[in-house]
Amino acid sequence: MSGLSDLRLGFIPLTDCAPLIAAQAQGFFEEEGLAVELVREASWATVRDKVAVGALDGAHMLAPMALATAAEDSRSAVLAPLALNRNGSAITVSTALFEALDGVTANLAGPPPSAARLQALIAERRARGDGPLTFAVVFPHSMHNYLLRYWLAQGGIDPDRDVRLVVIPPPRMVERMRAGEVDGFCVGAPWNAVAELEGVGRILAASSQLWPGGPDKVLGISGSLAGQKPDELRALLRAIIRGAAWADAPENREALIAHLAGPGRIEATPMAIARALEHELVFHRDAAGLPRREHGLWFLSQMIRWGQIDADRDLEAIVDQVYRPDLYRDAALSLGPVLEPTLVFPDAVEPVEARLFDGVMFDPAAARAYAERFAIGRSQN
Repeated sequence: MSGLSDLRLGFIPLTDCAPLIAAQAQGFFEEEGLAVELVREASWATVRDKVAVGALDGAHMLAPMALATAAEDSRSAVLAPLALNRNGSAITVSTALFEALDGVTANLAGPPPSAARLQALIAERRARGDGPLTFAVVFPHSMHNYLLRYWLAQGGIDPDRDVRLVVIPPPRMVERMRAGEVDGFCVGAPWNAVAELEGVGRILAASSQLWPGGPDKVLGISGSLAGQKPDELRALLRAIIRGAAWADAPENREALIAHLAGPGRIEATPMAIARALEHELVFHRDAAGLPRREHGLWFLSQMIRWGQIDADRDLEAIVDQVYRPDLYRDAALSLGPVLEPTLVFPDAVEPVEARLFDGVMFDPAAARAYAERFAIGRSQN
């Protein structure tokens, strides 16, 4: 349509791309004066590279990926002015492995099962001379990699020595498990639900059990969009915030499922998407869209723990380069009465402590010490 500003946004076929899909399907982009093309991408590496070179103006992006880009090159200009979701991922194992873990039950309403039984099984396999079990994650710098590693290590399993970790794009996880190439994976919705519905795997633990309300994806944008088109960026954030609020509303659930299951979107069955949405996936409420500094610091603590970055890095500087809660606040508050219920914005400066399933408290003011306190890790002092 003439008069609209053109933008290209990438996404990976996952349920947590819902705020983007909803913003387009409900006409929020057009109402904000934008003509947005949503481009389905094949892998997270492709998303990262296209945003970095400007082939995409922004994208549905792994939050740790945006931080790692800045940590690897301080000239990187990928910003995260909006968080897209809380919760939504899960650890799934093949049906064969689940049966081998006799005595382990999967209760998504309670605490996650311990990985101790898996550790014992790994020891039994090693004694027999069997090869290591293979687990897949979506990208090295991802909530999925860090949650899987955290869970394994808490059960006494060294993820770099006791199992084999591989990277697989989310839509290919189930087929690789069906082919017997992976024994387990950590991936975002709806692919865990797809594995269960197809009888390929069993969900062992949801991210909402491992870290209730934990962060995951962000909107990653190119620096040129923020620097050269501030009005378009504000309009983009307004539209996606409206999309997130719409996607969270229970009365819109059936329409949301239809949008996500449509051609060129996730292309999973409506049943799988509906089941995935049951696992406490949050897009907007409780200020879920605010990119919180302490979440970025936790991600960086895990990069230190697993030897992805040096322990002496200036973590605060990396987070402040990437996370832009000021841009989110400006756009959200400008919406005024458009959104109901009234938005609540916690102070982005005041740190909020986080507690994962093991009860260990993360203090964002001591991220480096937190990373180095665990018995299993690769921290480079």
